[in-house]
Amino acid sequence: MAPVLQSSQPWVEKYRPKQVKDVAHQDEVVRVLTNTLETSSCPHMLFYGPPGTGKTTTALAIAHQLFGPEHYKSRVLELNASDDRGINVVRTKIKDFAAVAVDTRPHHGNYPCPPFKIIILDEADSMTEDAQNALRRTMETYSKVTRFFFICNYISRIIEPLASRCAKFRFKPLSEEIMSSRILHICKEEGIYLDDEAVSTLGTISQGDLRRAITYLQGAARLYGSSISSNDLINVSGVVPQSVVESFFAACKSGNFDKANKEVNNVISDGYPVSQMVSQLFDVVVEADDISDEQKARICKNMGSVDKCLVDGADEYLQLLDIASNIIKALHNMPEEFTYEC
Repeated sequence: MAPVLQSSQPWVEKYRPKQVKDVAHQDEVVRVLTNTLETSSCPHMLFYGPPGTGKTTTALAIAHQLFGPEHYKSRVLELNASDDRGINVVRTKIKDFAAVAVDTRPHHGNYPCPPFKIIILDEADSMTEDAQNALRRTMETYSKVTRFFFICNYISRIIEPLASRCAKFRFKPLSEEIMSSRILHICKEEGIYLDDEAVSTLGTISQGDLRRAITYLQGAARLYGSSISSNDLINVSGVVPQSVVESFFAACKSGNFDKANKEVNNVISDGYPVSQMVSQLFDVVVEADDISDEQKARICKNMGSVDKCLVDGADEYLQLLDIASNIIKALHNMPEEFTYEC
């Protein structure tokens, strides 16, 4: 089938919700923030949760709904991980913006335009501890005219003095049902056909991340046209086909090292990312009914070590072979460490 005519705009941006009430599956957050918009009373806020769940979208929607297009640029400063946000930037750019006084006269129009500015710090968990500490004083000094919105994946990486000054909002991973309805809406708008299996596959491989799901969908539409199958989505996403994972695990269960080594070579030669293989293999091991809990524990412990080694830049072939060897040892109840007699 002929490819769909594509606009140059990424669908993630094209279908990004423009209002807080349109953010999917974050009912408690939306309810509280809608009240904030009505009263124009806004505390410092901390949005945290997995990627692709609507944190940045929500922060931008609040800012746009409060100030409108006329005052947005003068009232909102947005910084993310691609910007320099070291201690010097906190002491200069952020402090200078926070210190500027705002017009407190009532504004006429469709936007509340409250008498304060907003600083949005996206991916705040990547800021250094020194930079976060430098923000504490700025937040206190200019709290009358400036509000801070912190956005992060891991709240544990935000220092306690900052977190305690903010109203915290947890964003949940999107359920498959919510994701499916949003994906089908985009498919309808773009003239794309997805069958039920493809919709389910997209929900599974994106793991609750709607941004990732939309990106996969647009990539598949560019490559395969207006009718997209489950296999098309798997090819675009870089996910290891389940048959490859099952074949690798079956070779390890056989206890034959040469067989397992052959499967390791197949995975490497096909160019599948080993970190993704480890993630999918973990699910297979955990869900297996014919393995004891002790065996699962031994295998998963090894997978954790291998994952750390991969992050540190270790050789993929050797790490996957290490997993295969440890699965063979665990499933055939061999000792964890071999002993040699001299």
